[in-house]
Amino acid sequence: MEDVLLYYSSIALSLLLVALAFKLIYLQTPKHLPPSPPSLPILGHLHLAKKPLHRTFHSLSQKYGQIFSLRFGSRLVVIVSSPSAVEECFTKNDIILANRPPFLAAKHLGYNHTTMSSSPYGDHWRNLRRISSLEIFSTNRLNTFLGIRRDEVKRLLRKLLRNSREDFAKVDLKSMFTDLTFNNIMRMVAGKRYYGGEEDVKDEEEARQFKKIMKEAFENGGASNPHEFVPMLRWIDHGGLEKRLMRLANKTDAFLQALVDEKKVKEEGNTMIDHLLSLQKSQPDYYTDQIIKGLILVLILAGTDTSAVTLEWAMSNLLNHPDVLKKARAELDSQIGLDILMEESDVSKLRYLQCIISETLRLYPAAPLLIPHMSSKDCTVGGYDVPPNTMILVNAWAIHRDPEVWDDASSFKPERFECGEADGHKLMPFGLGRRACPGAGLAQRMVGLALGSLIQCFEWERVDEEEVDMAEGDGITMPKVVALEAMCKARPIMNNFLSESL
Repeated sequence: MEDVLLYYSSIALSLLLVALAFKLIYLQTPKHLPPSPPSLPILGHLHLAKKPLHRTFHSLSQKYGQIFSLRFGSRLVVIVSSPSAVEECFTKNDIILANRPPFLAAKHLGYNHTTMSSSPYGDHWRNLRRISSLEIFSTNRLNTFLGIRRDEVKRLLRKLLRNSREDFAKVDLKSMFTDLTFNNIMRMVAGKRYYGGEEDVKDEEEARQFKKIMKEAFENGGASNPHEFVPMLRWIDHGGLEKRLMRLANKTDAFLQALVDEKKVKEEGNTMIDHLLSLQKSQPDYYTDQIIKGLILVLILAGTDTSAVTLEWAMSNLLNHPDVLKKARAELDSQIGLDILMEESDVSKLRYLQCIISETLRLYPAAPLLIPHMSSKDCTVGGYDVPPNTMILVNAWAIHRDPEVWDDASSFKPERFECGEADGHKLMPFGLGRRACPGAGLAQRMVGLALGSLIQCFEWERVDEEEVDMAEGDGITMPKVVALEAMCKARPIMNNFLSESL
């Protein structure tokens, strides 16, 4: 009986403290916050956070304007859906908005907010960014791994060829794109292939463990979990979110540590881990195993699912627009020829292929709300006050589909990019400002080579007469609800180059 009384007393005290905290927050609220819908006590506007969030926020912006505010529990959130306001955020206020919200996932999976994607803006983050720019994403380093990207794309082409040499065959493109991007990143990071049934995929149990970890990481991330914003729910860990994240963090750390330890006992190679371990020898106090594991984790999480999802959306668009597919193939046949497989360096002269990728990223950005930012002190956006510790969400999906910014905004028209690059504050699939995605160059290389090769080497048709379902699913990277399947048939160029290796 005493335990029950103690339990309810603690809840009552917690509610009282939360109410007092809210009272203090509202007493200190600036006079000119962005407009906001009516809210509920304690929860604020969390009841409005219906998925997919980018569409919900777009609907709210139609009523409250392109800059509006919500309260997710105790956290003030400002949603921006205006190119001019985005420009203001990442020029005038770029340093002020360079922090990240302290999510539970970043605390446990991100080594207590010390990874490049989750760490606060400051000396540590600048060091991580410098390391990644020099050791991971530099042009020289990306060129070093060109052979891996080329080999993985050829493996994909051979896999497609096995069943489609004589006639059209149905293929599961979603799983193939996932295998492609995961294998590409893991070979760069650790020199391992995990998927595809090839002879050099040696450790099936390790591969299954890796896939499960990545799936859980994507499922438990994001900015829409009530536990992240309501202190009482975090204190009592309602739903067991924090326990799940702690278990996942332990599994993830053990997996990454095994990769690092394996490289320590082998002769130095040409993987990301090898290069980072060489830095550890000269500066062991800074390049600790934890720093190395954090860099690897960000590279794997940011560099795999995003590229796979982009390829799936791009092929879905091409299947629904066969005229665009035909025009892209004509460009490849004209610029590359009928007897030579395209190379990564050819993408620069394939203007229409680049337009297709840009248009795919416009309509289906891999991160529709980008990565959340957080203000470090008072600032103004669009004439509204933004207090310290406010979470800023940029609705890139809404800006990319704004009819006042783009002609025929909801239609897939790659030709809109034929005159050159779009304004950076209108097209922002990789974010903006000093915390924009540093891996944009790697993603563009992988997607450009893979998509161009698929167009050049195969004929493509839909599985049936119905258009490909373009419904958007839930998740950090906006997956398709219905996994993409398609019919493919090898073009003659495949017989010239790949049949001998089957």
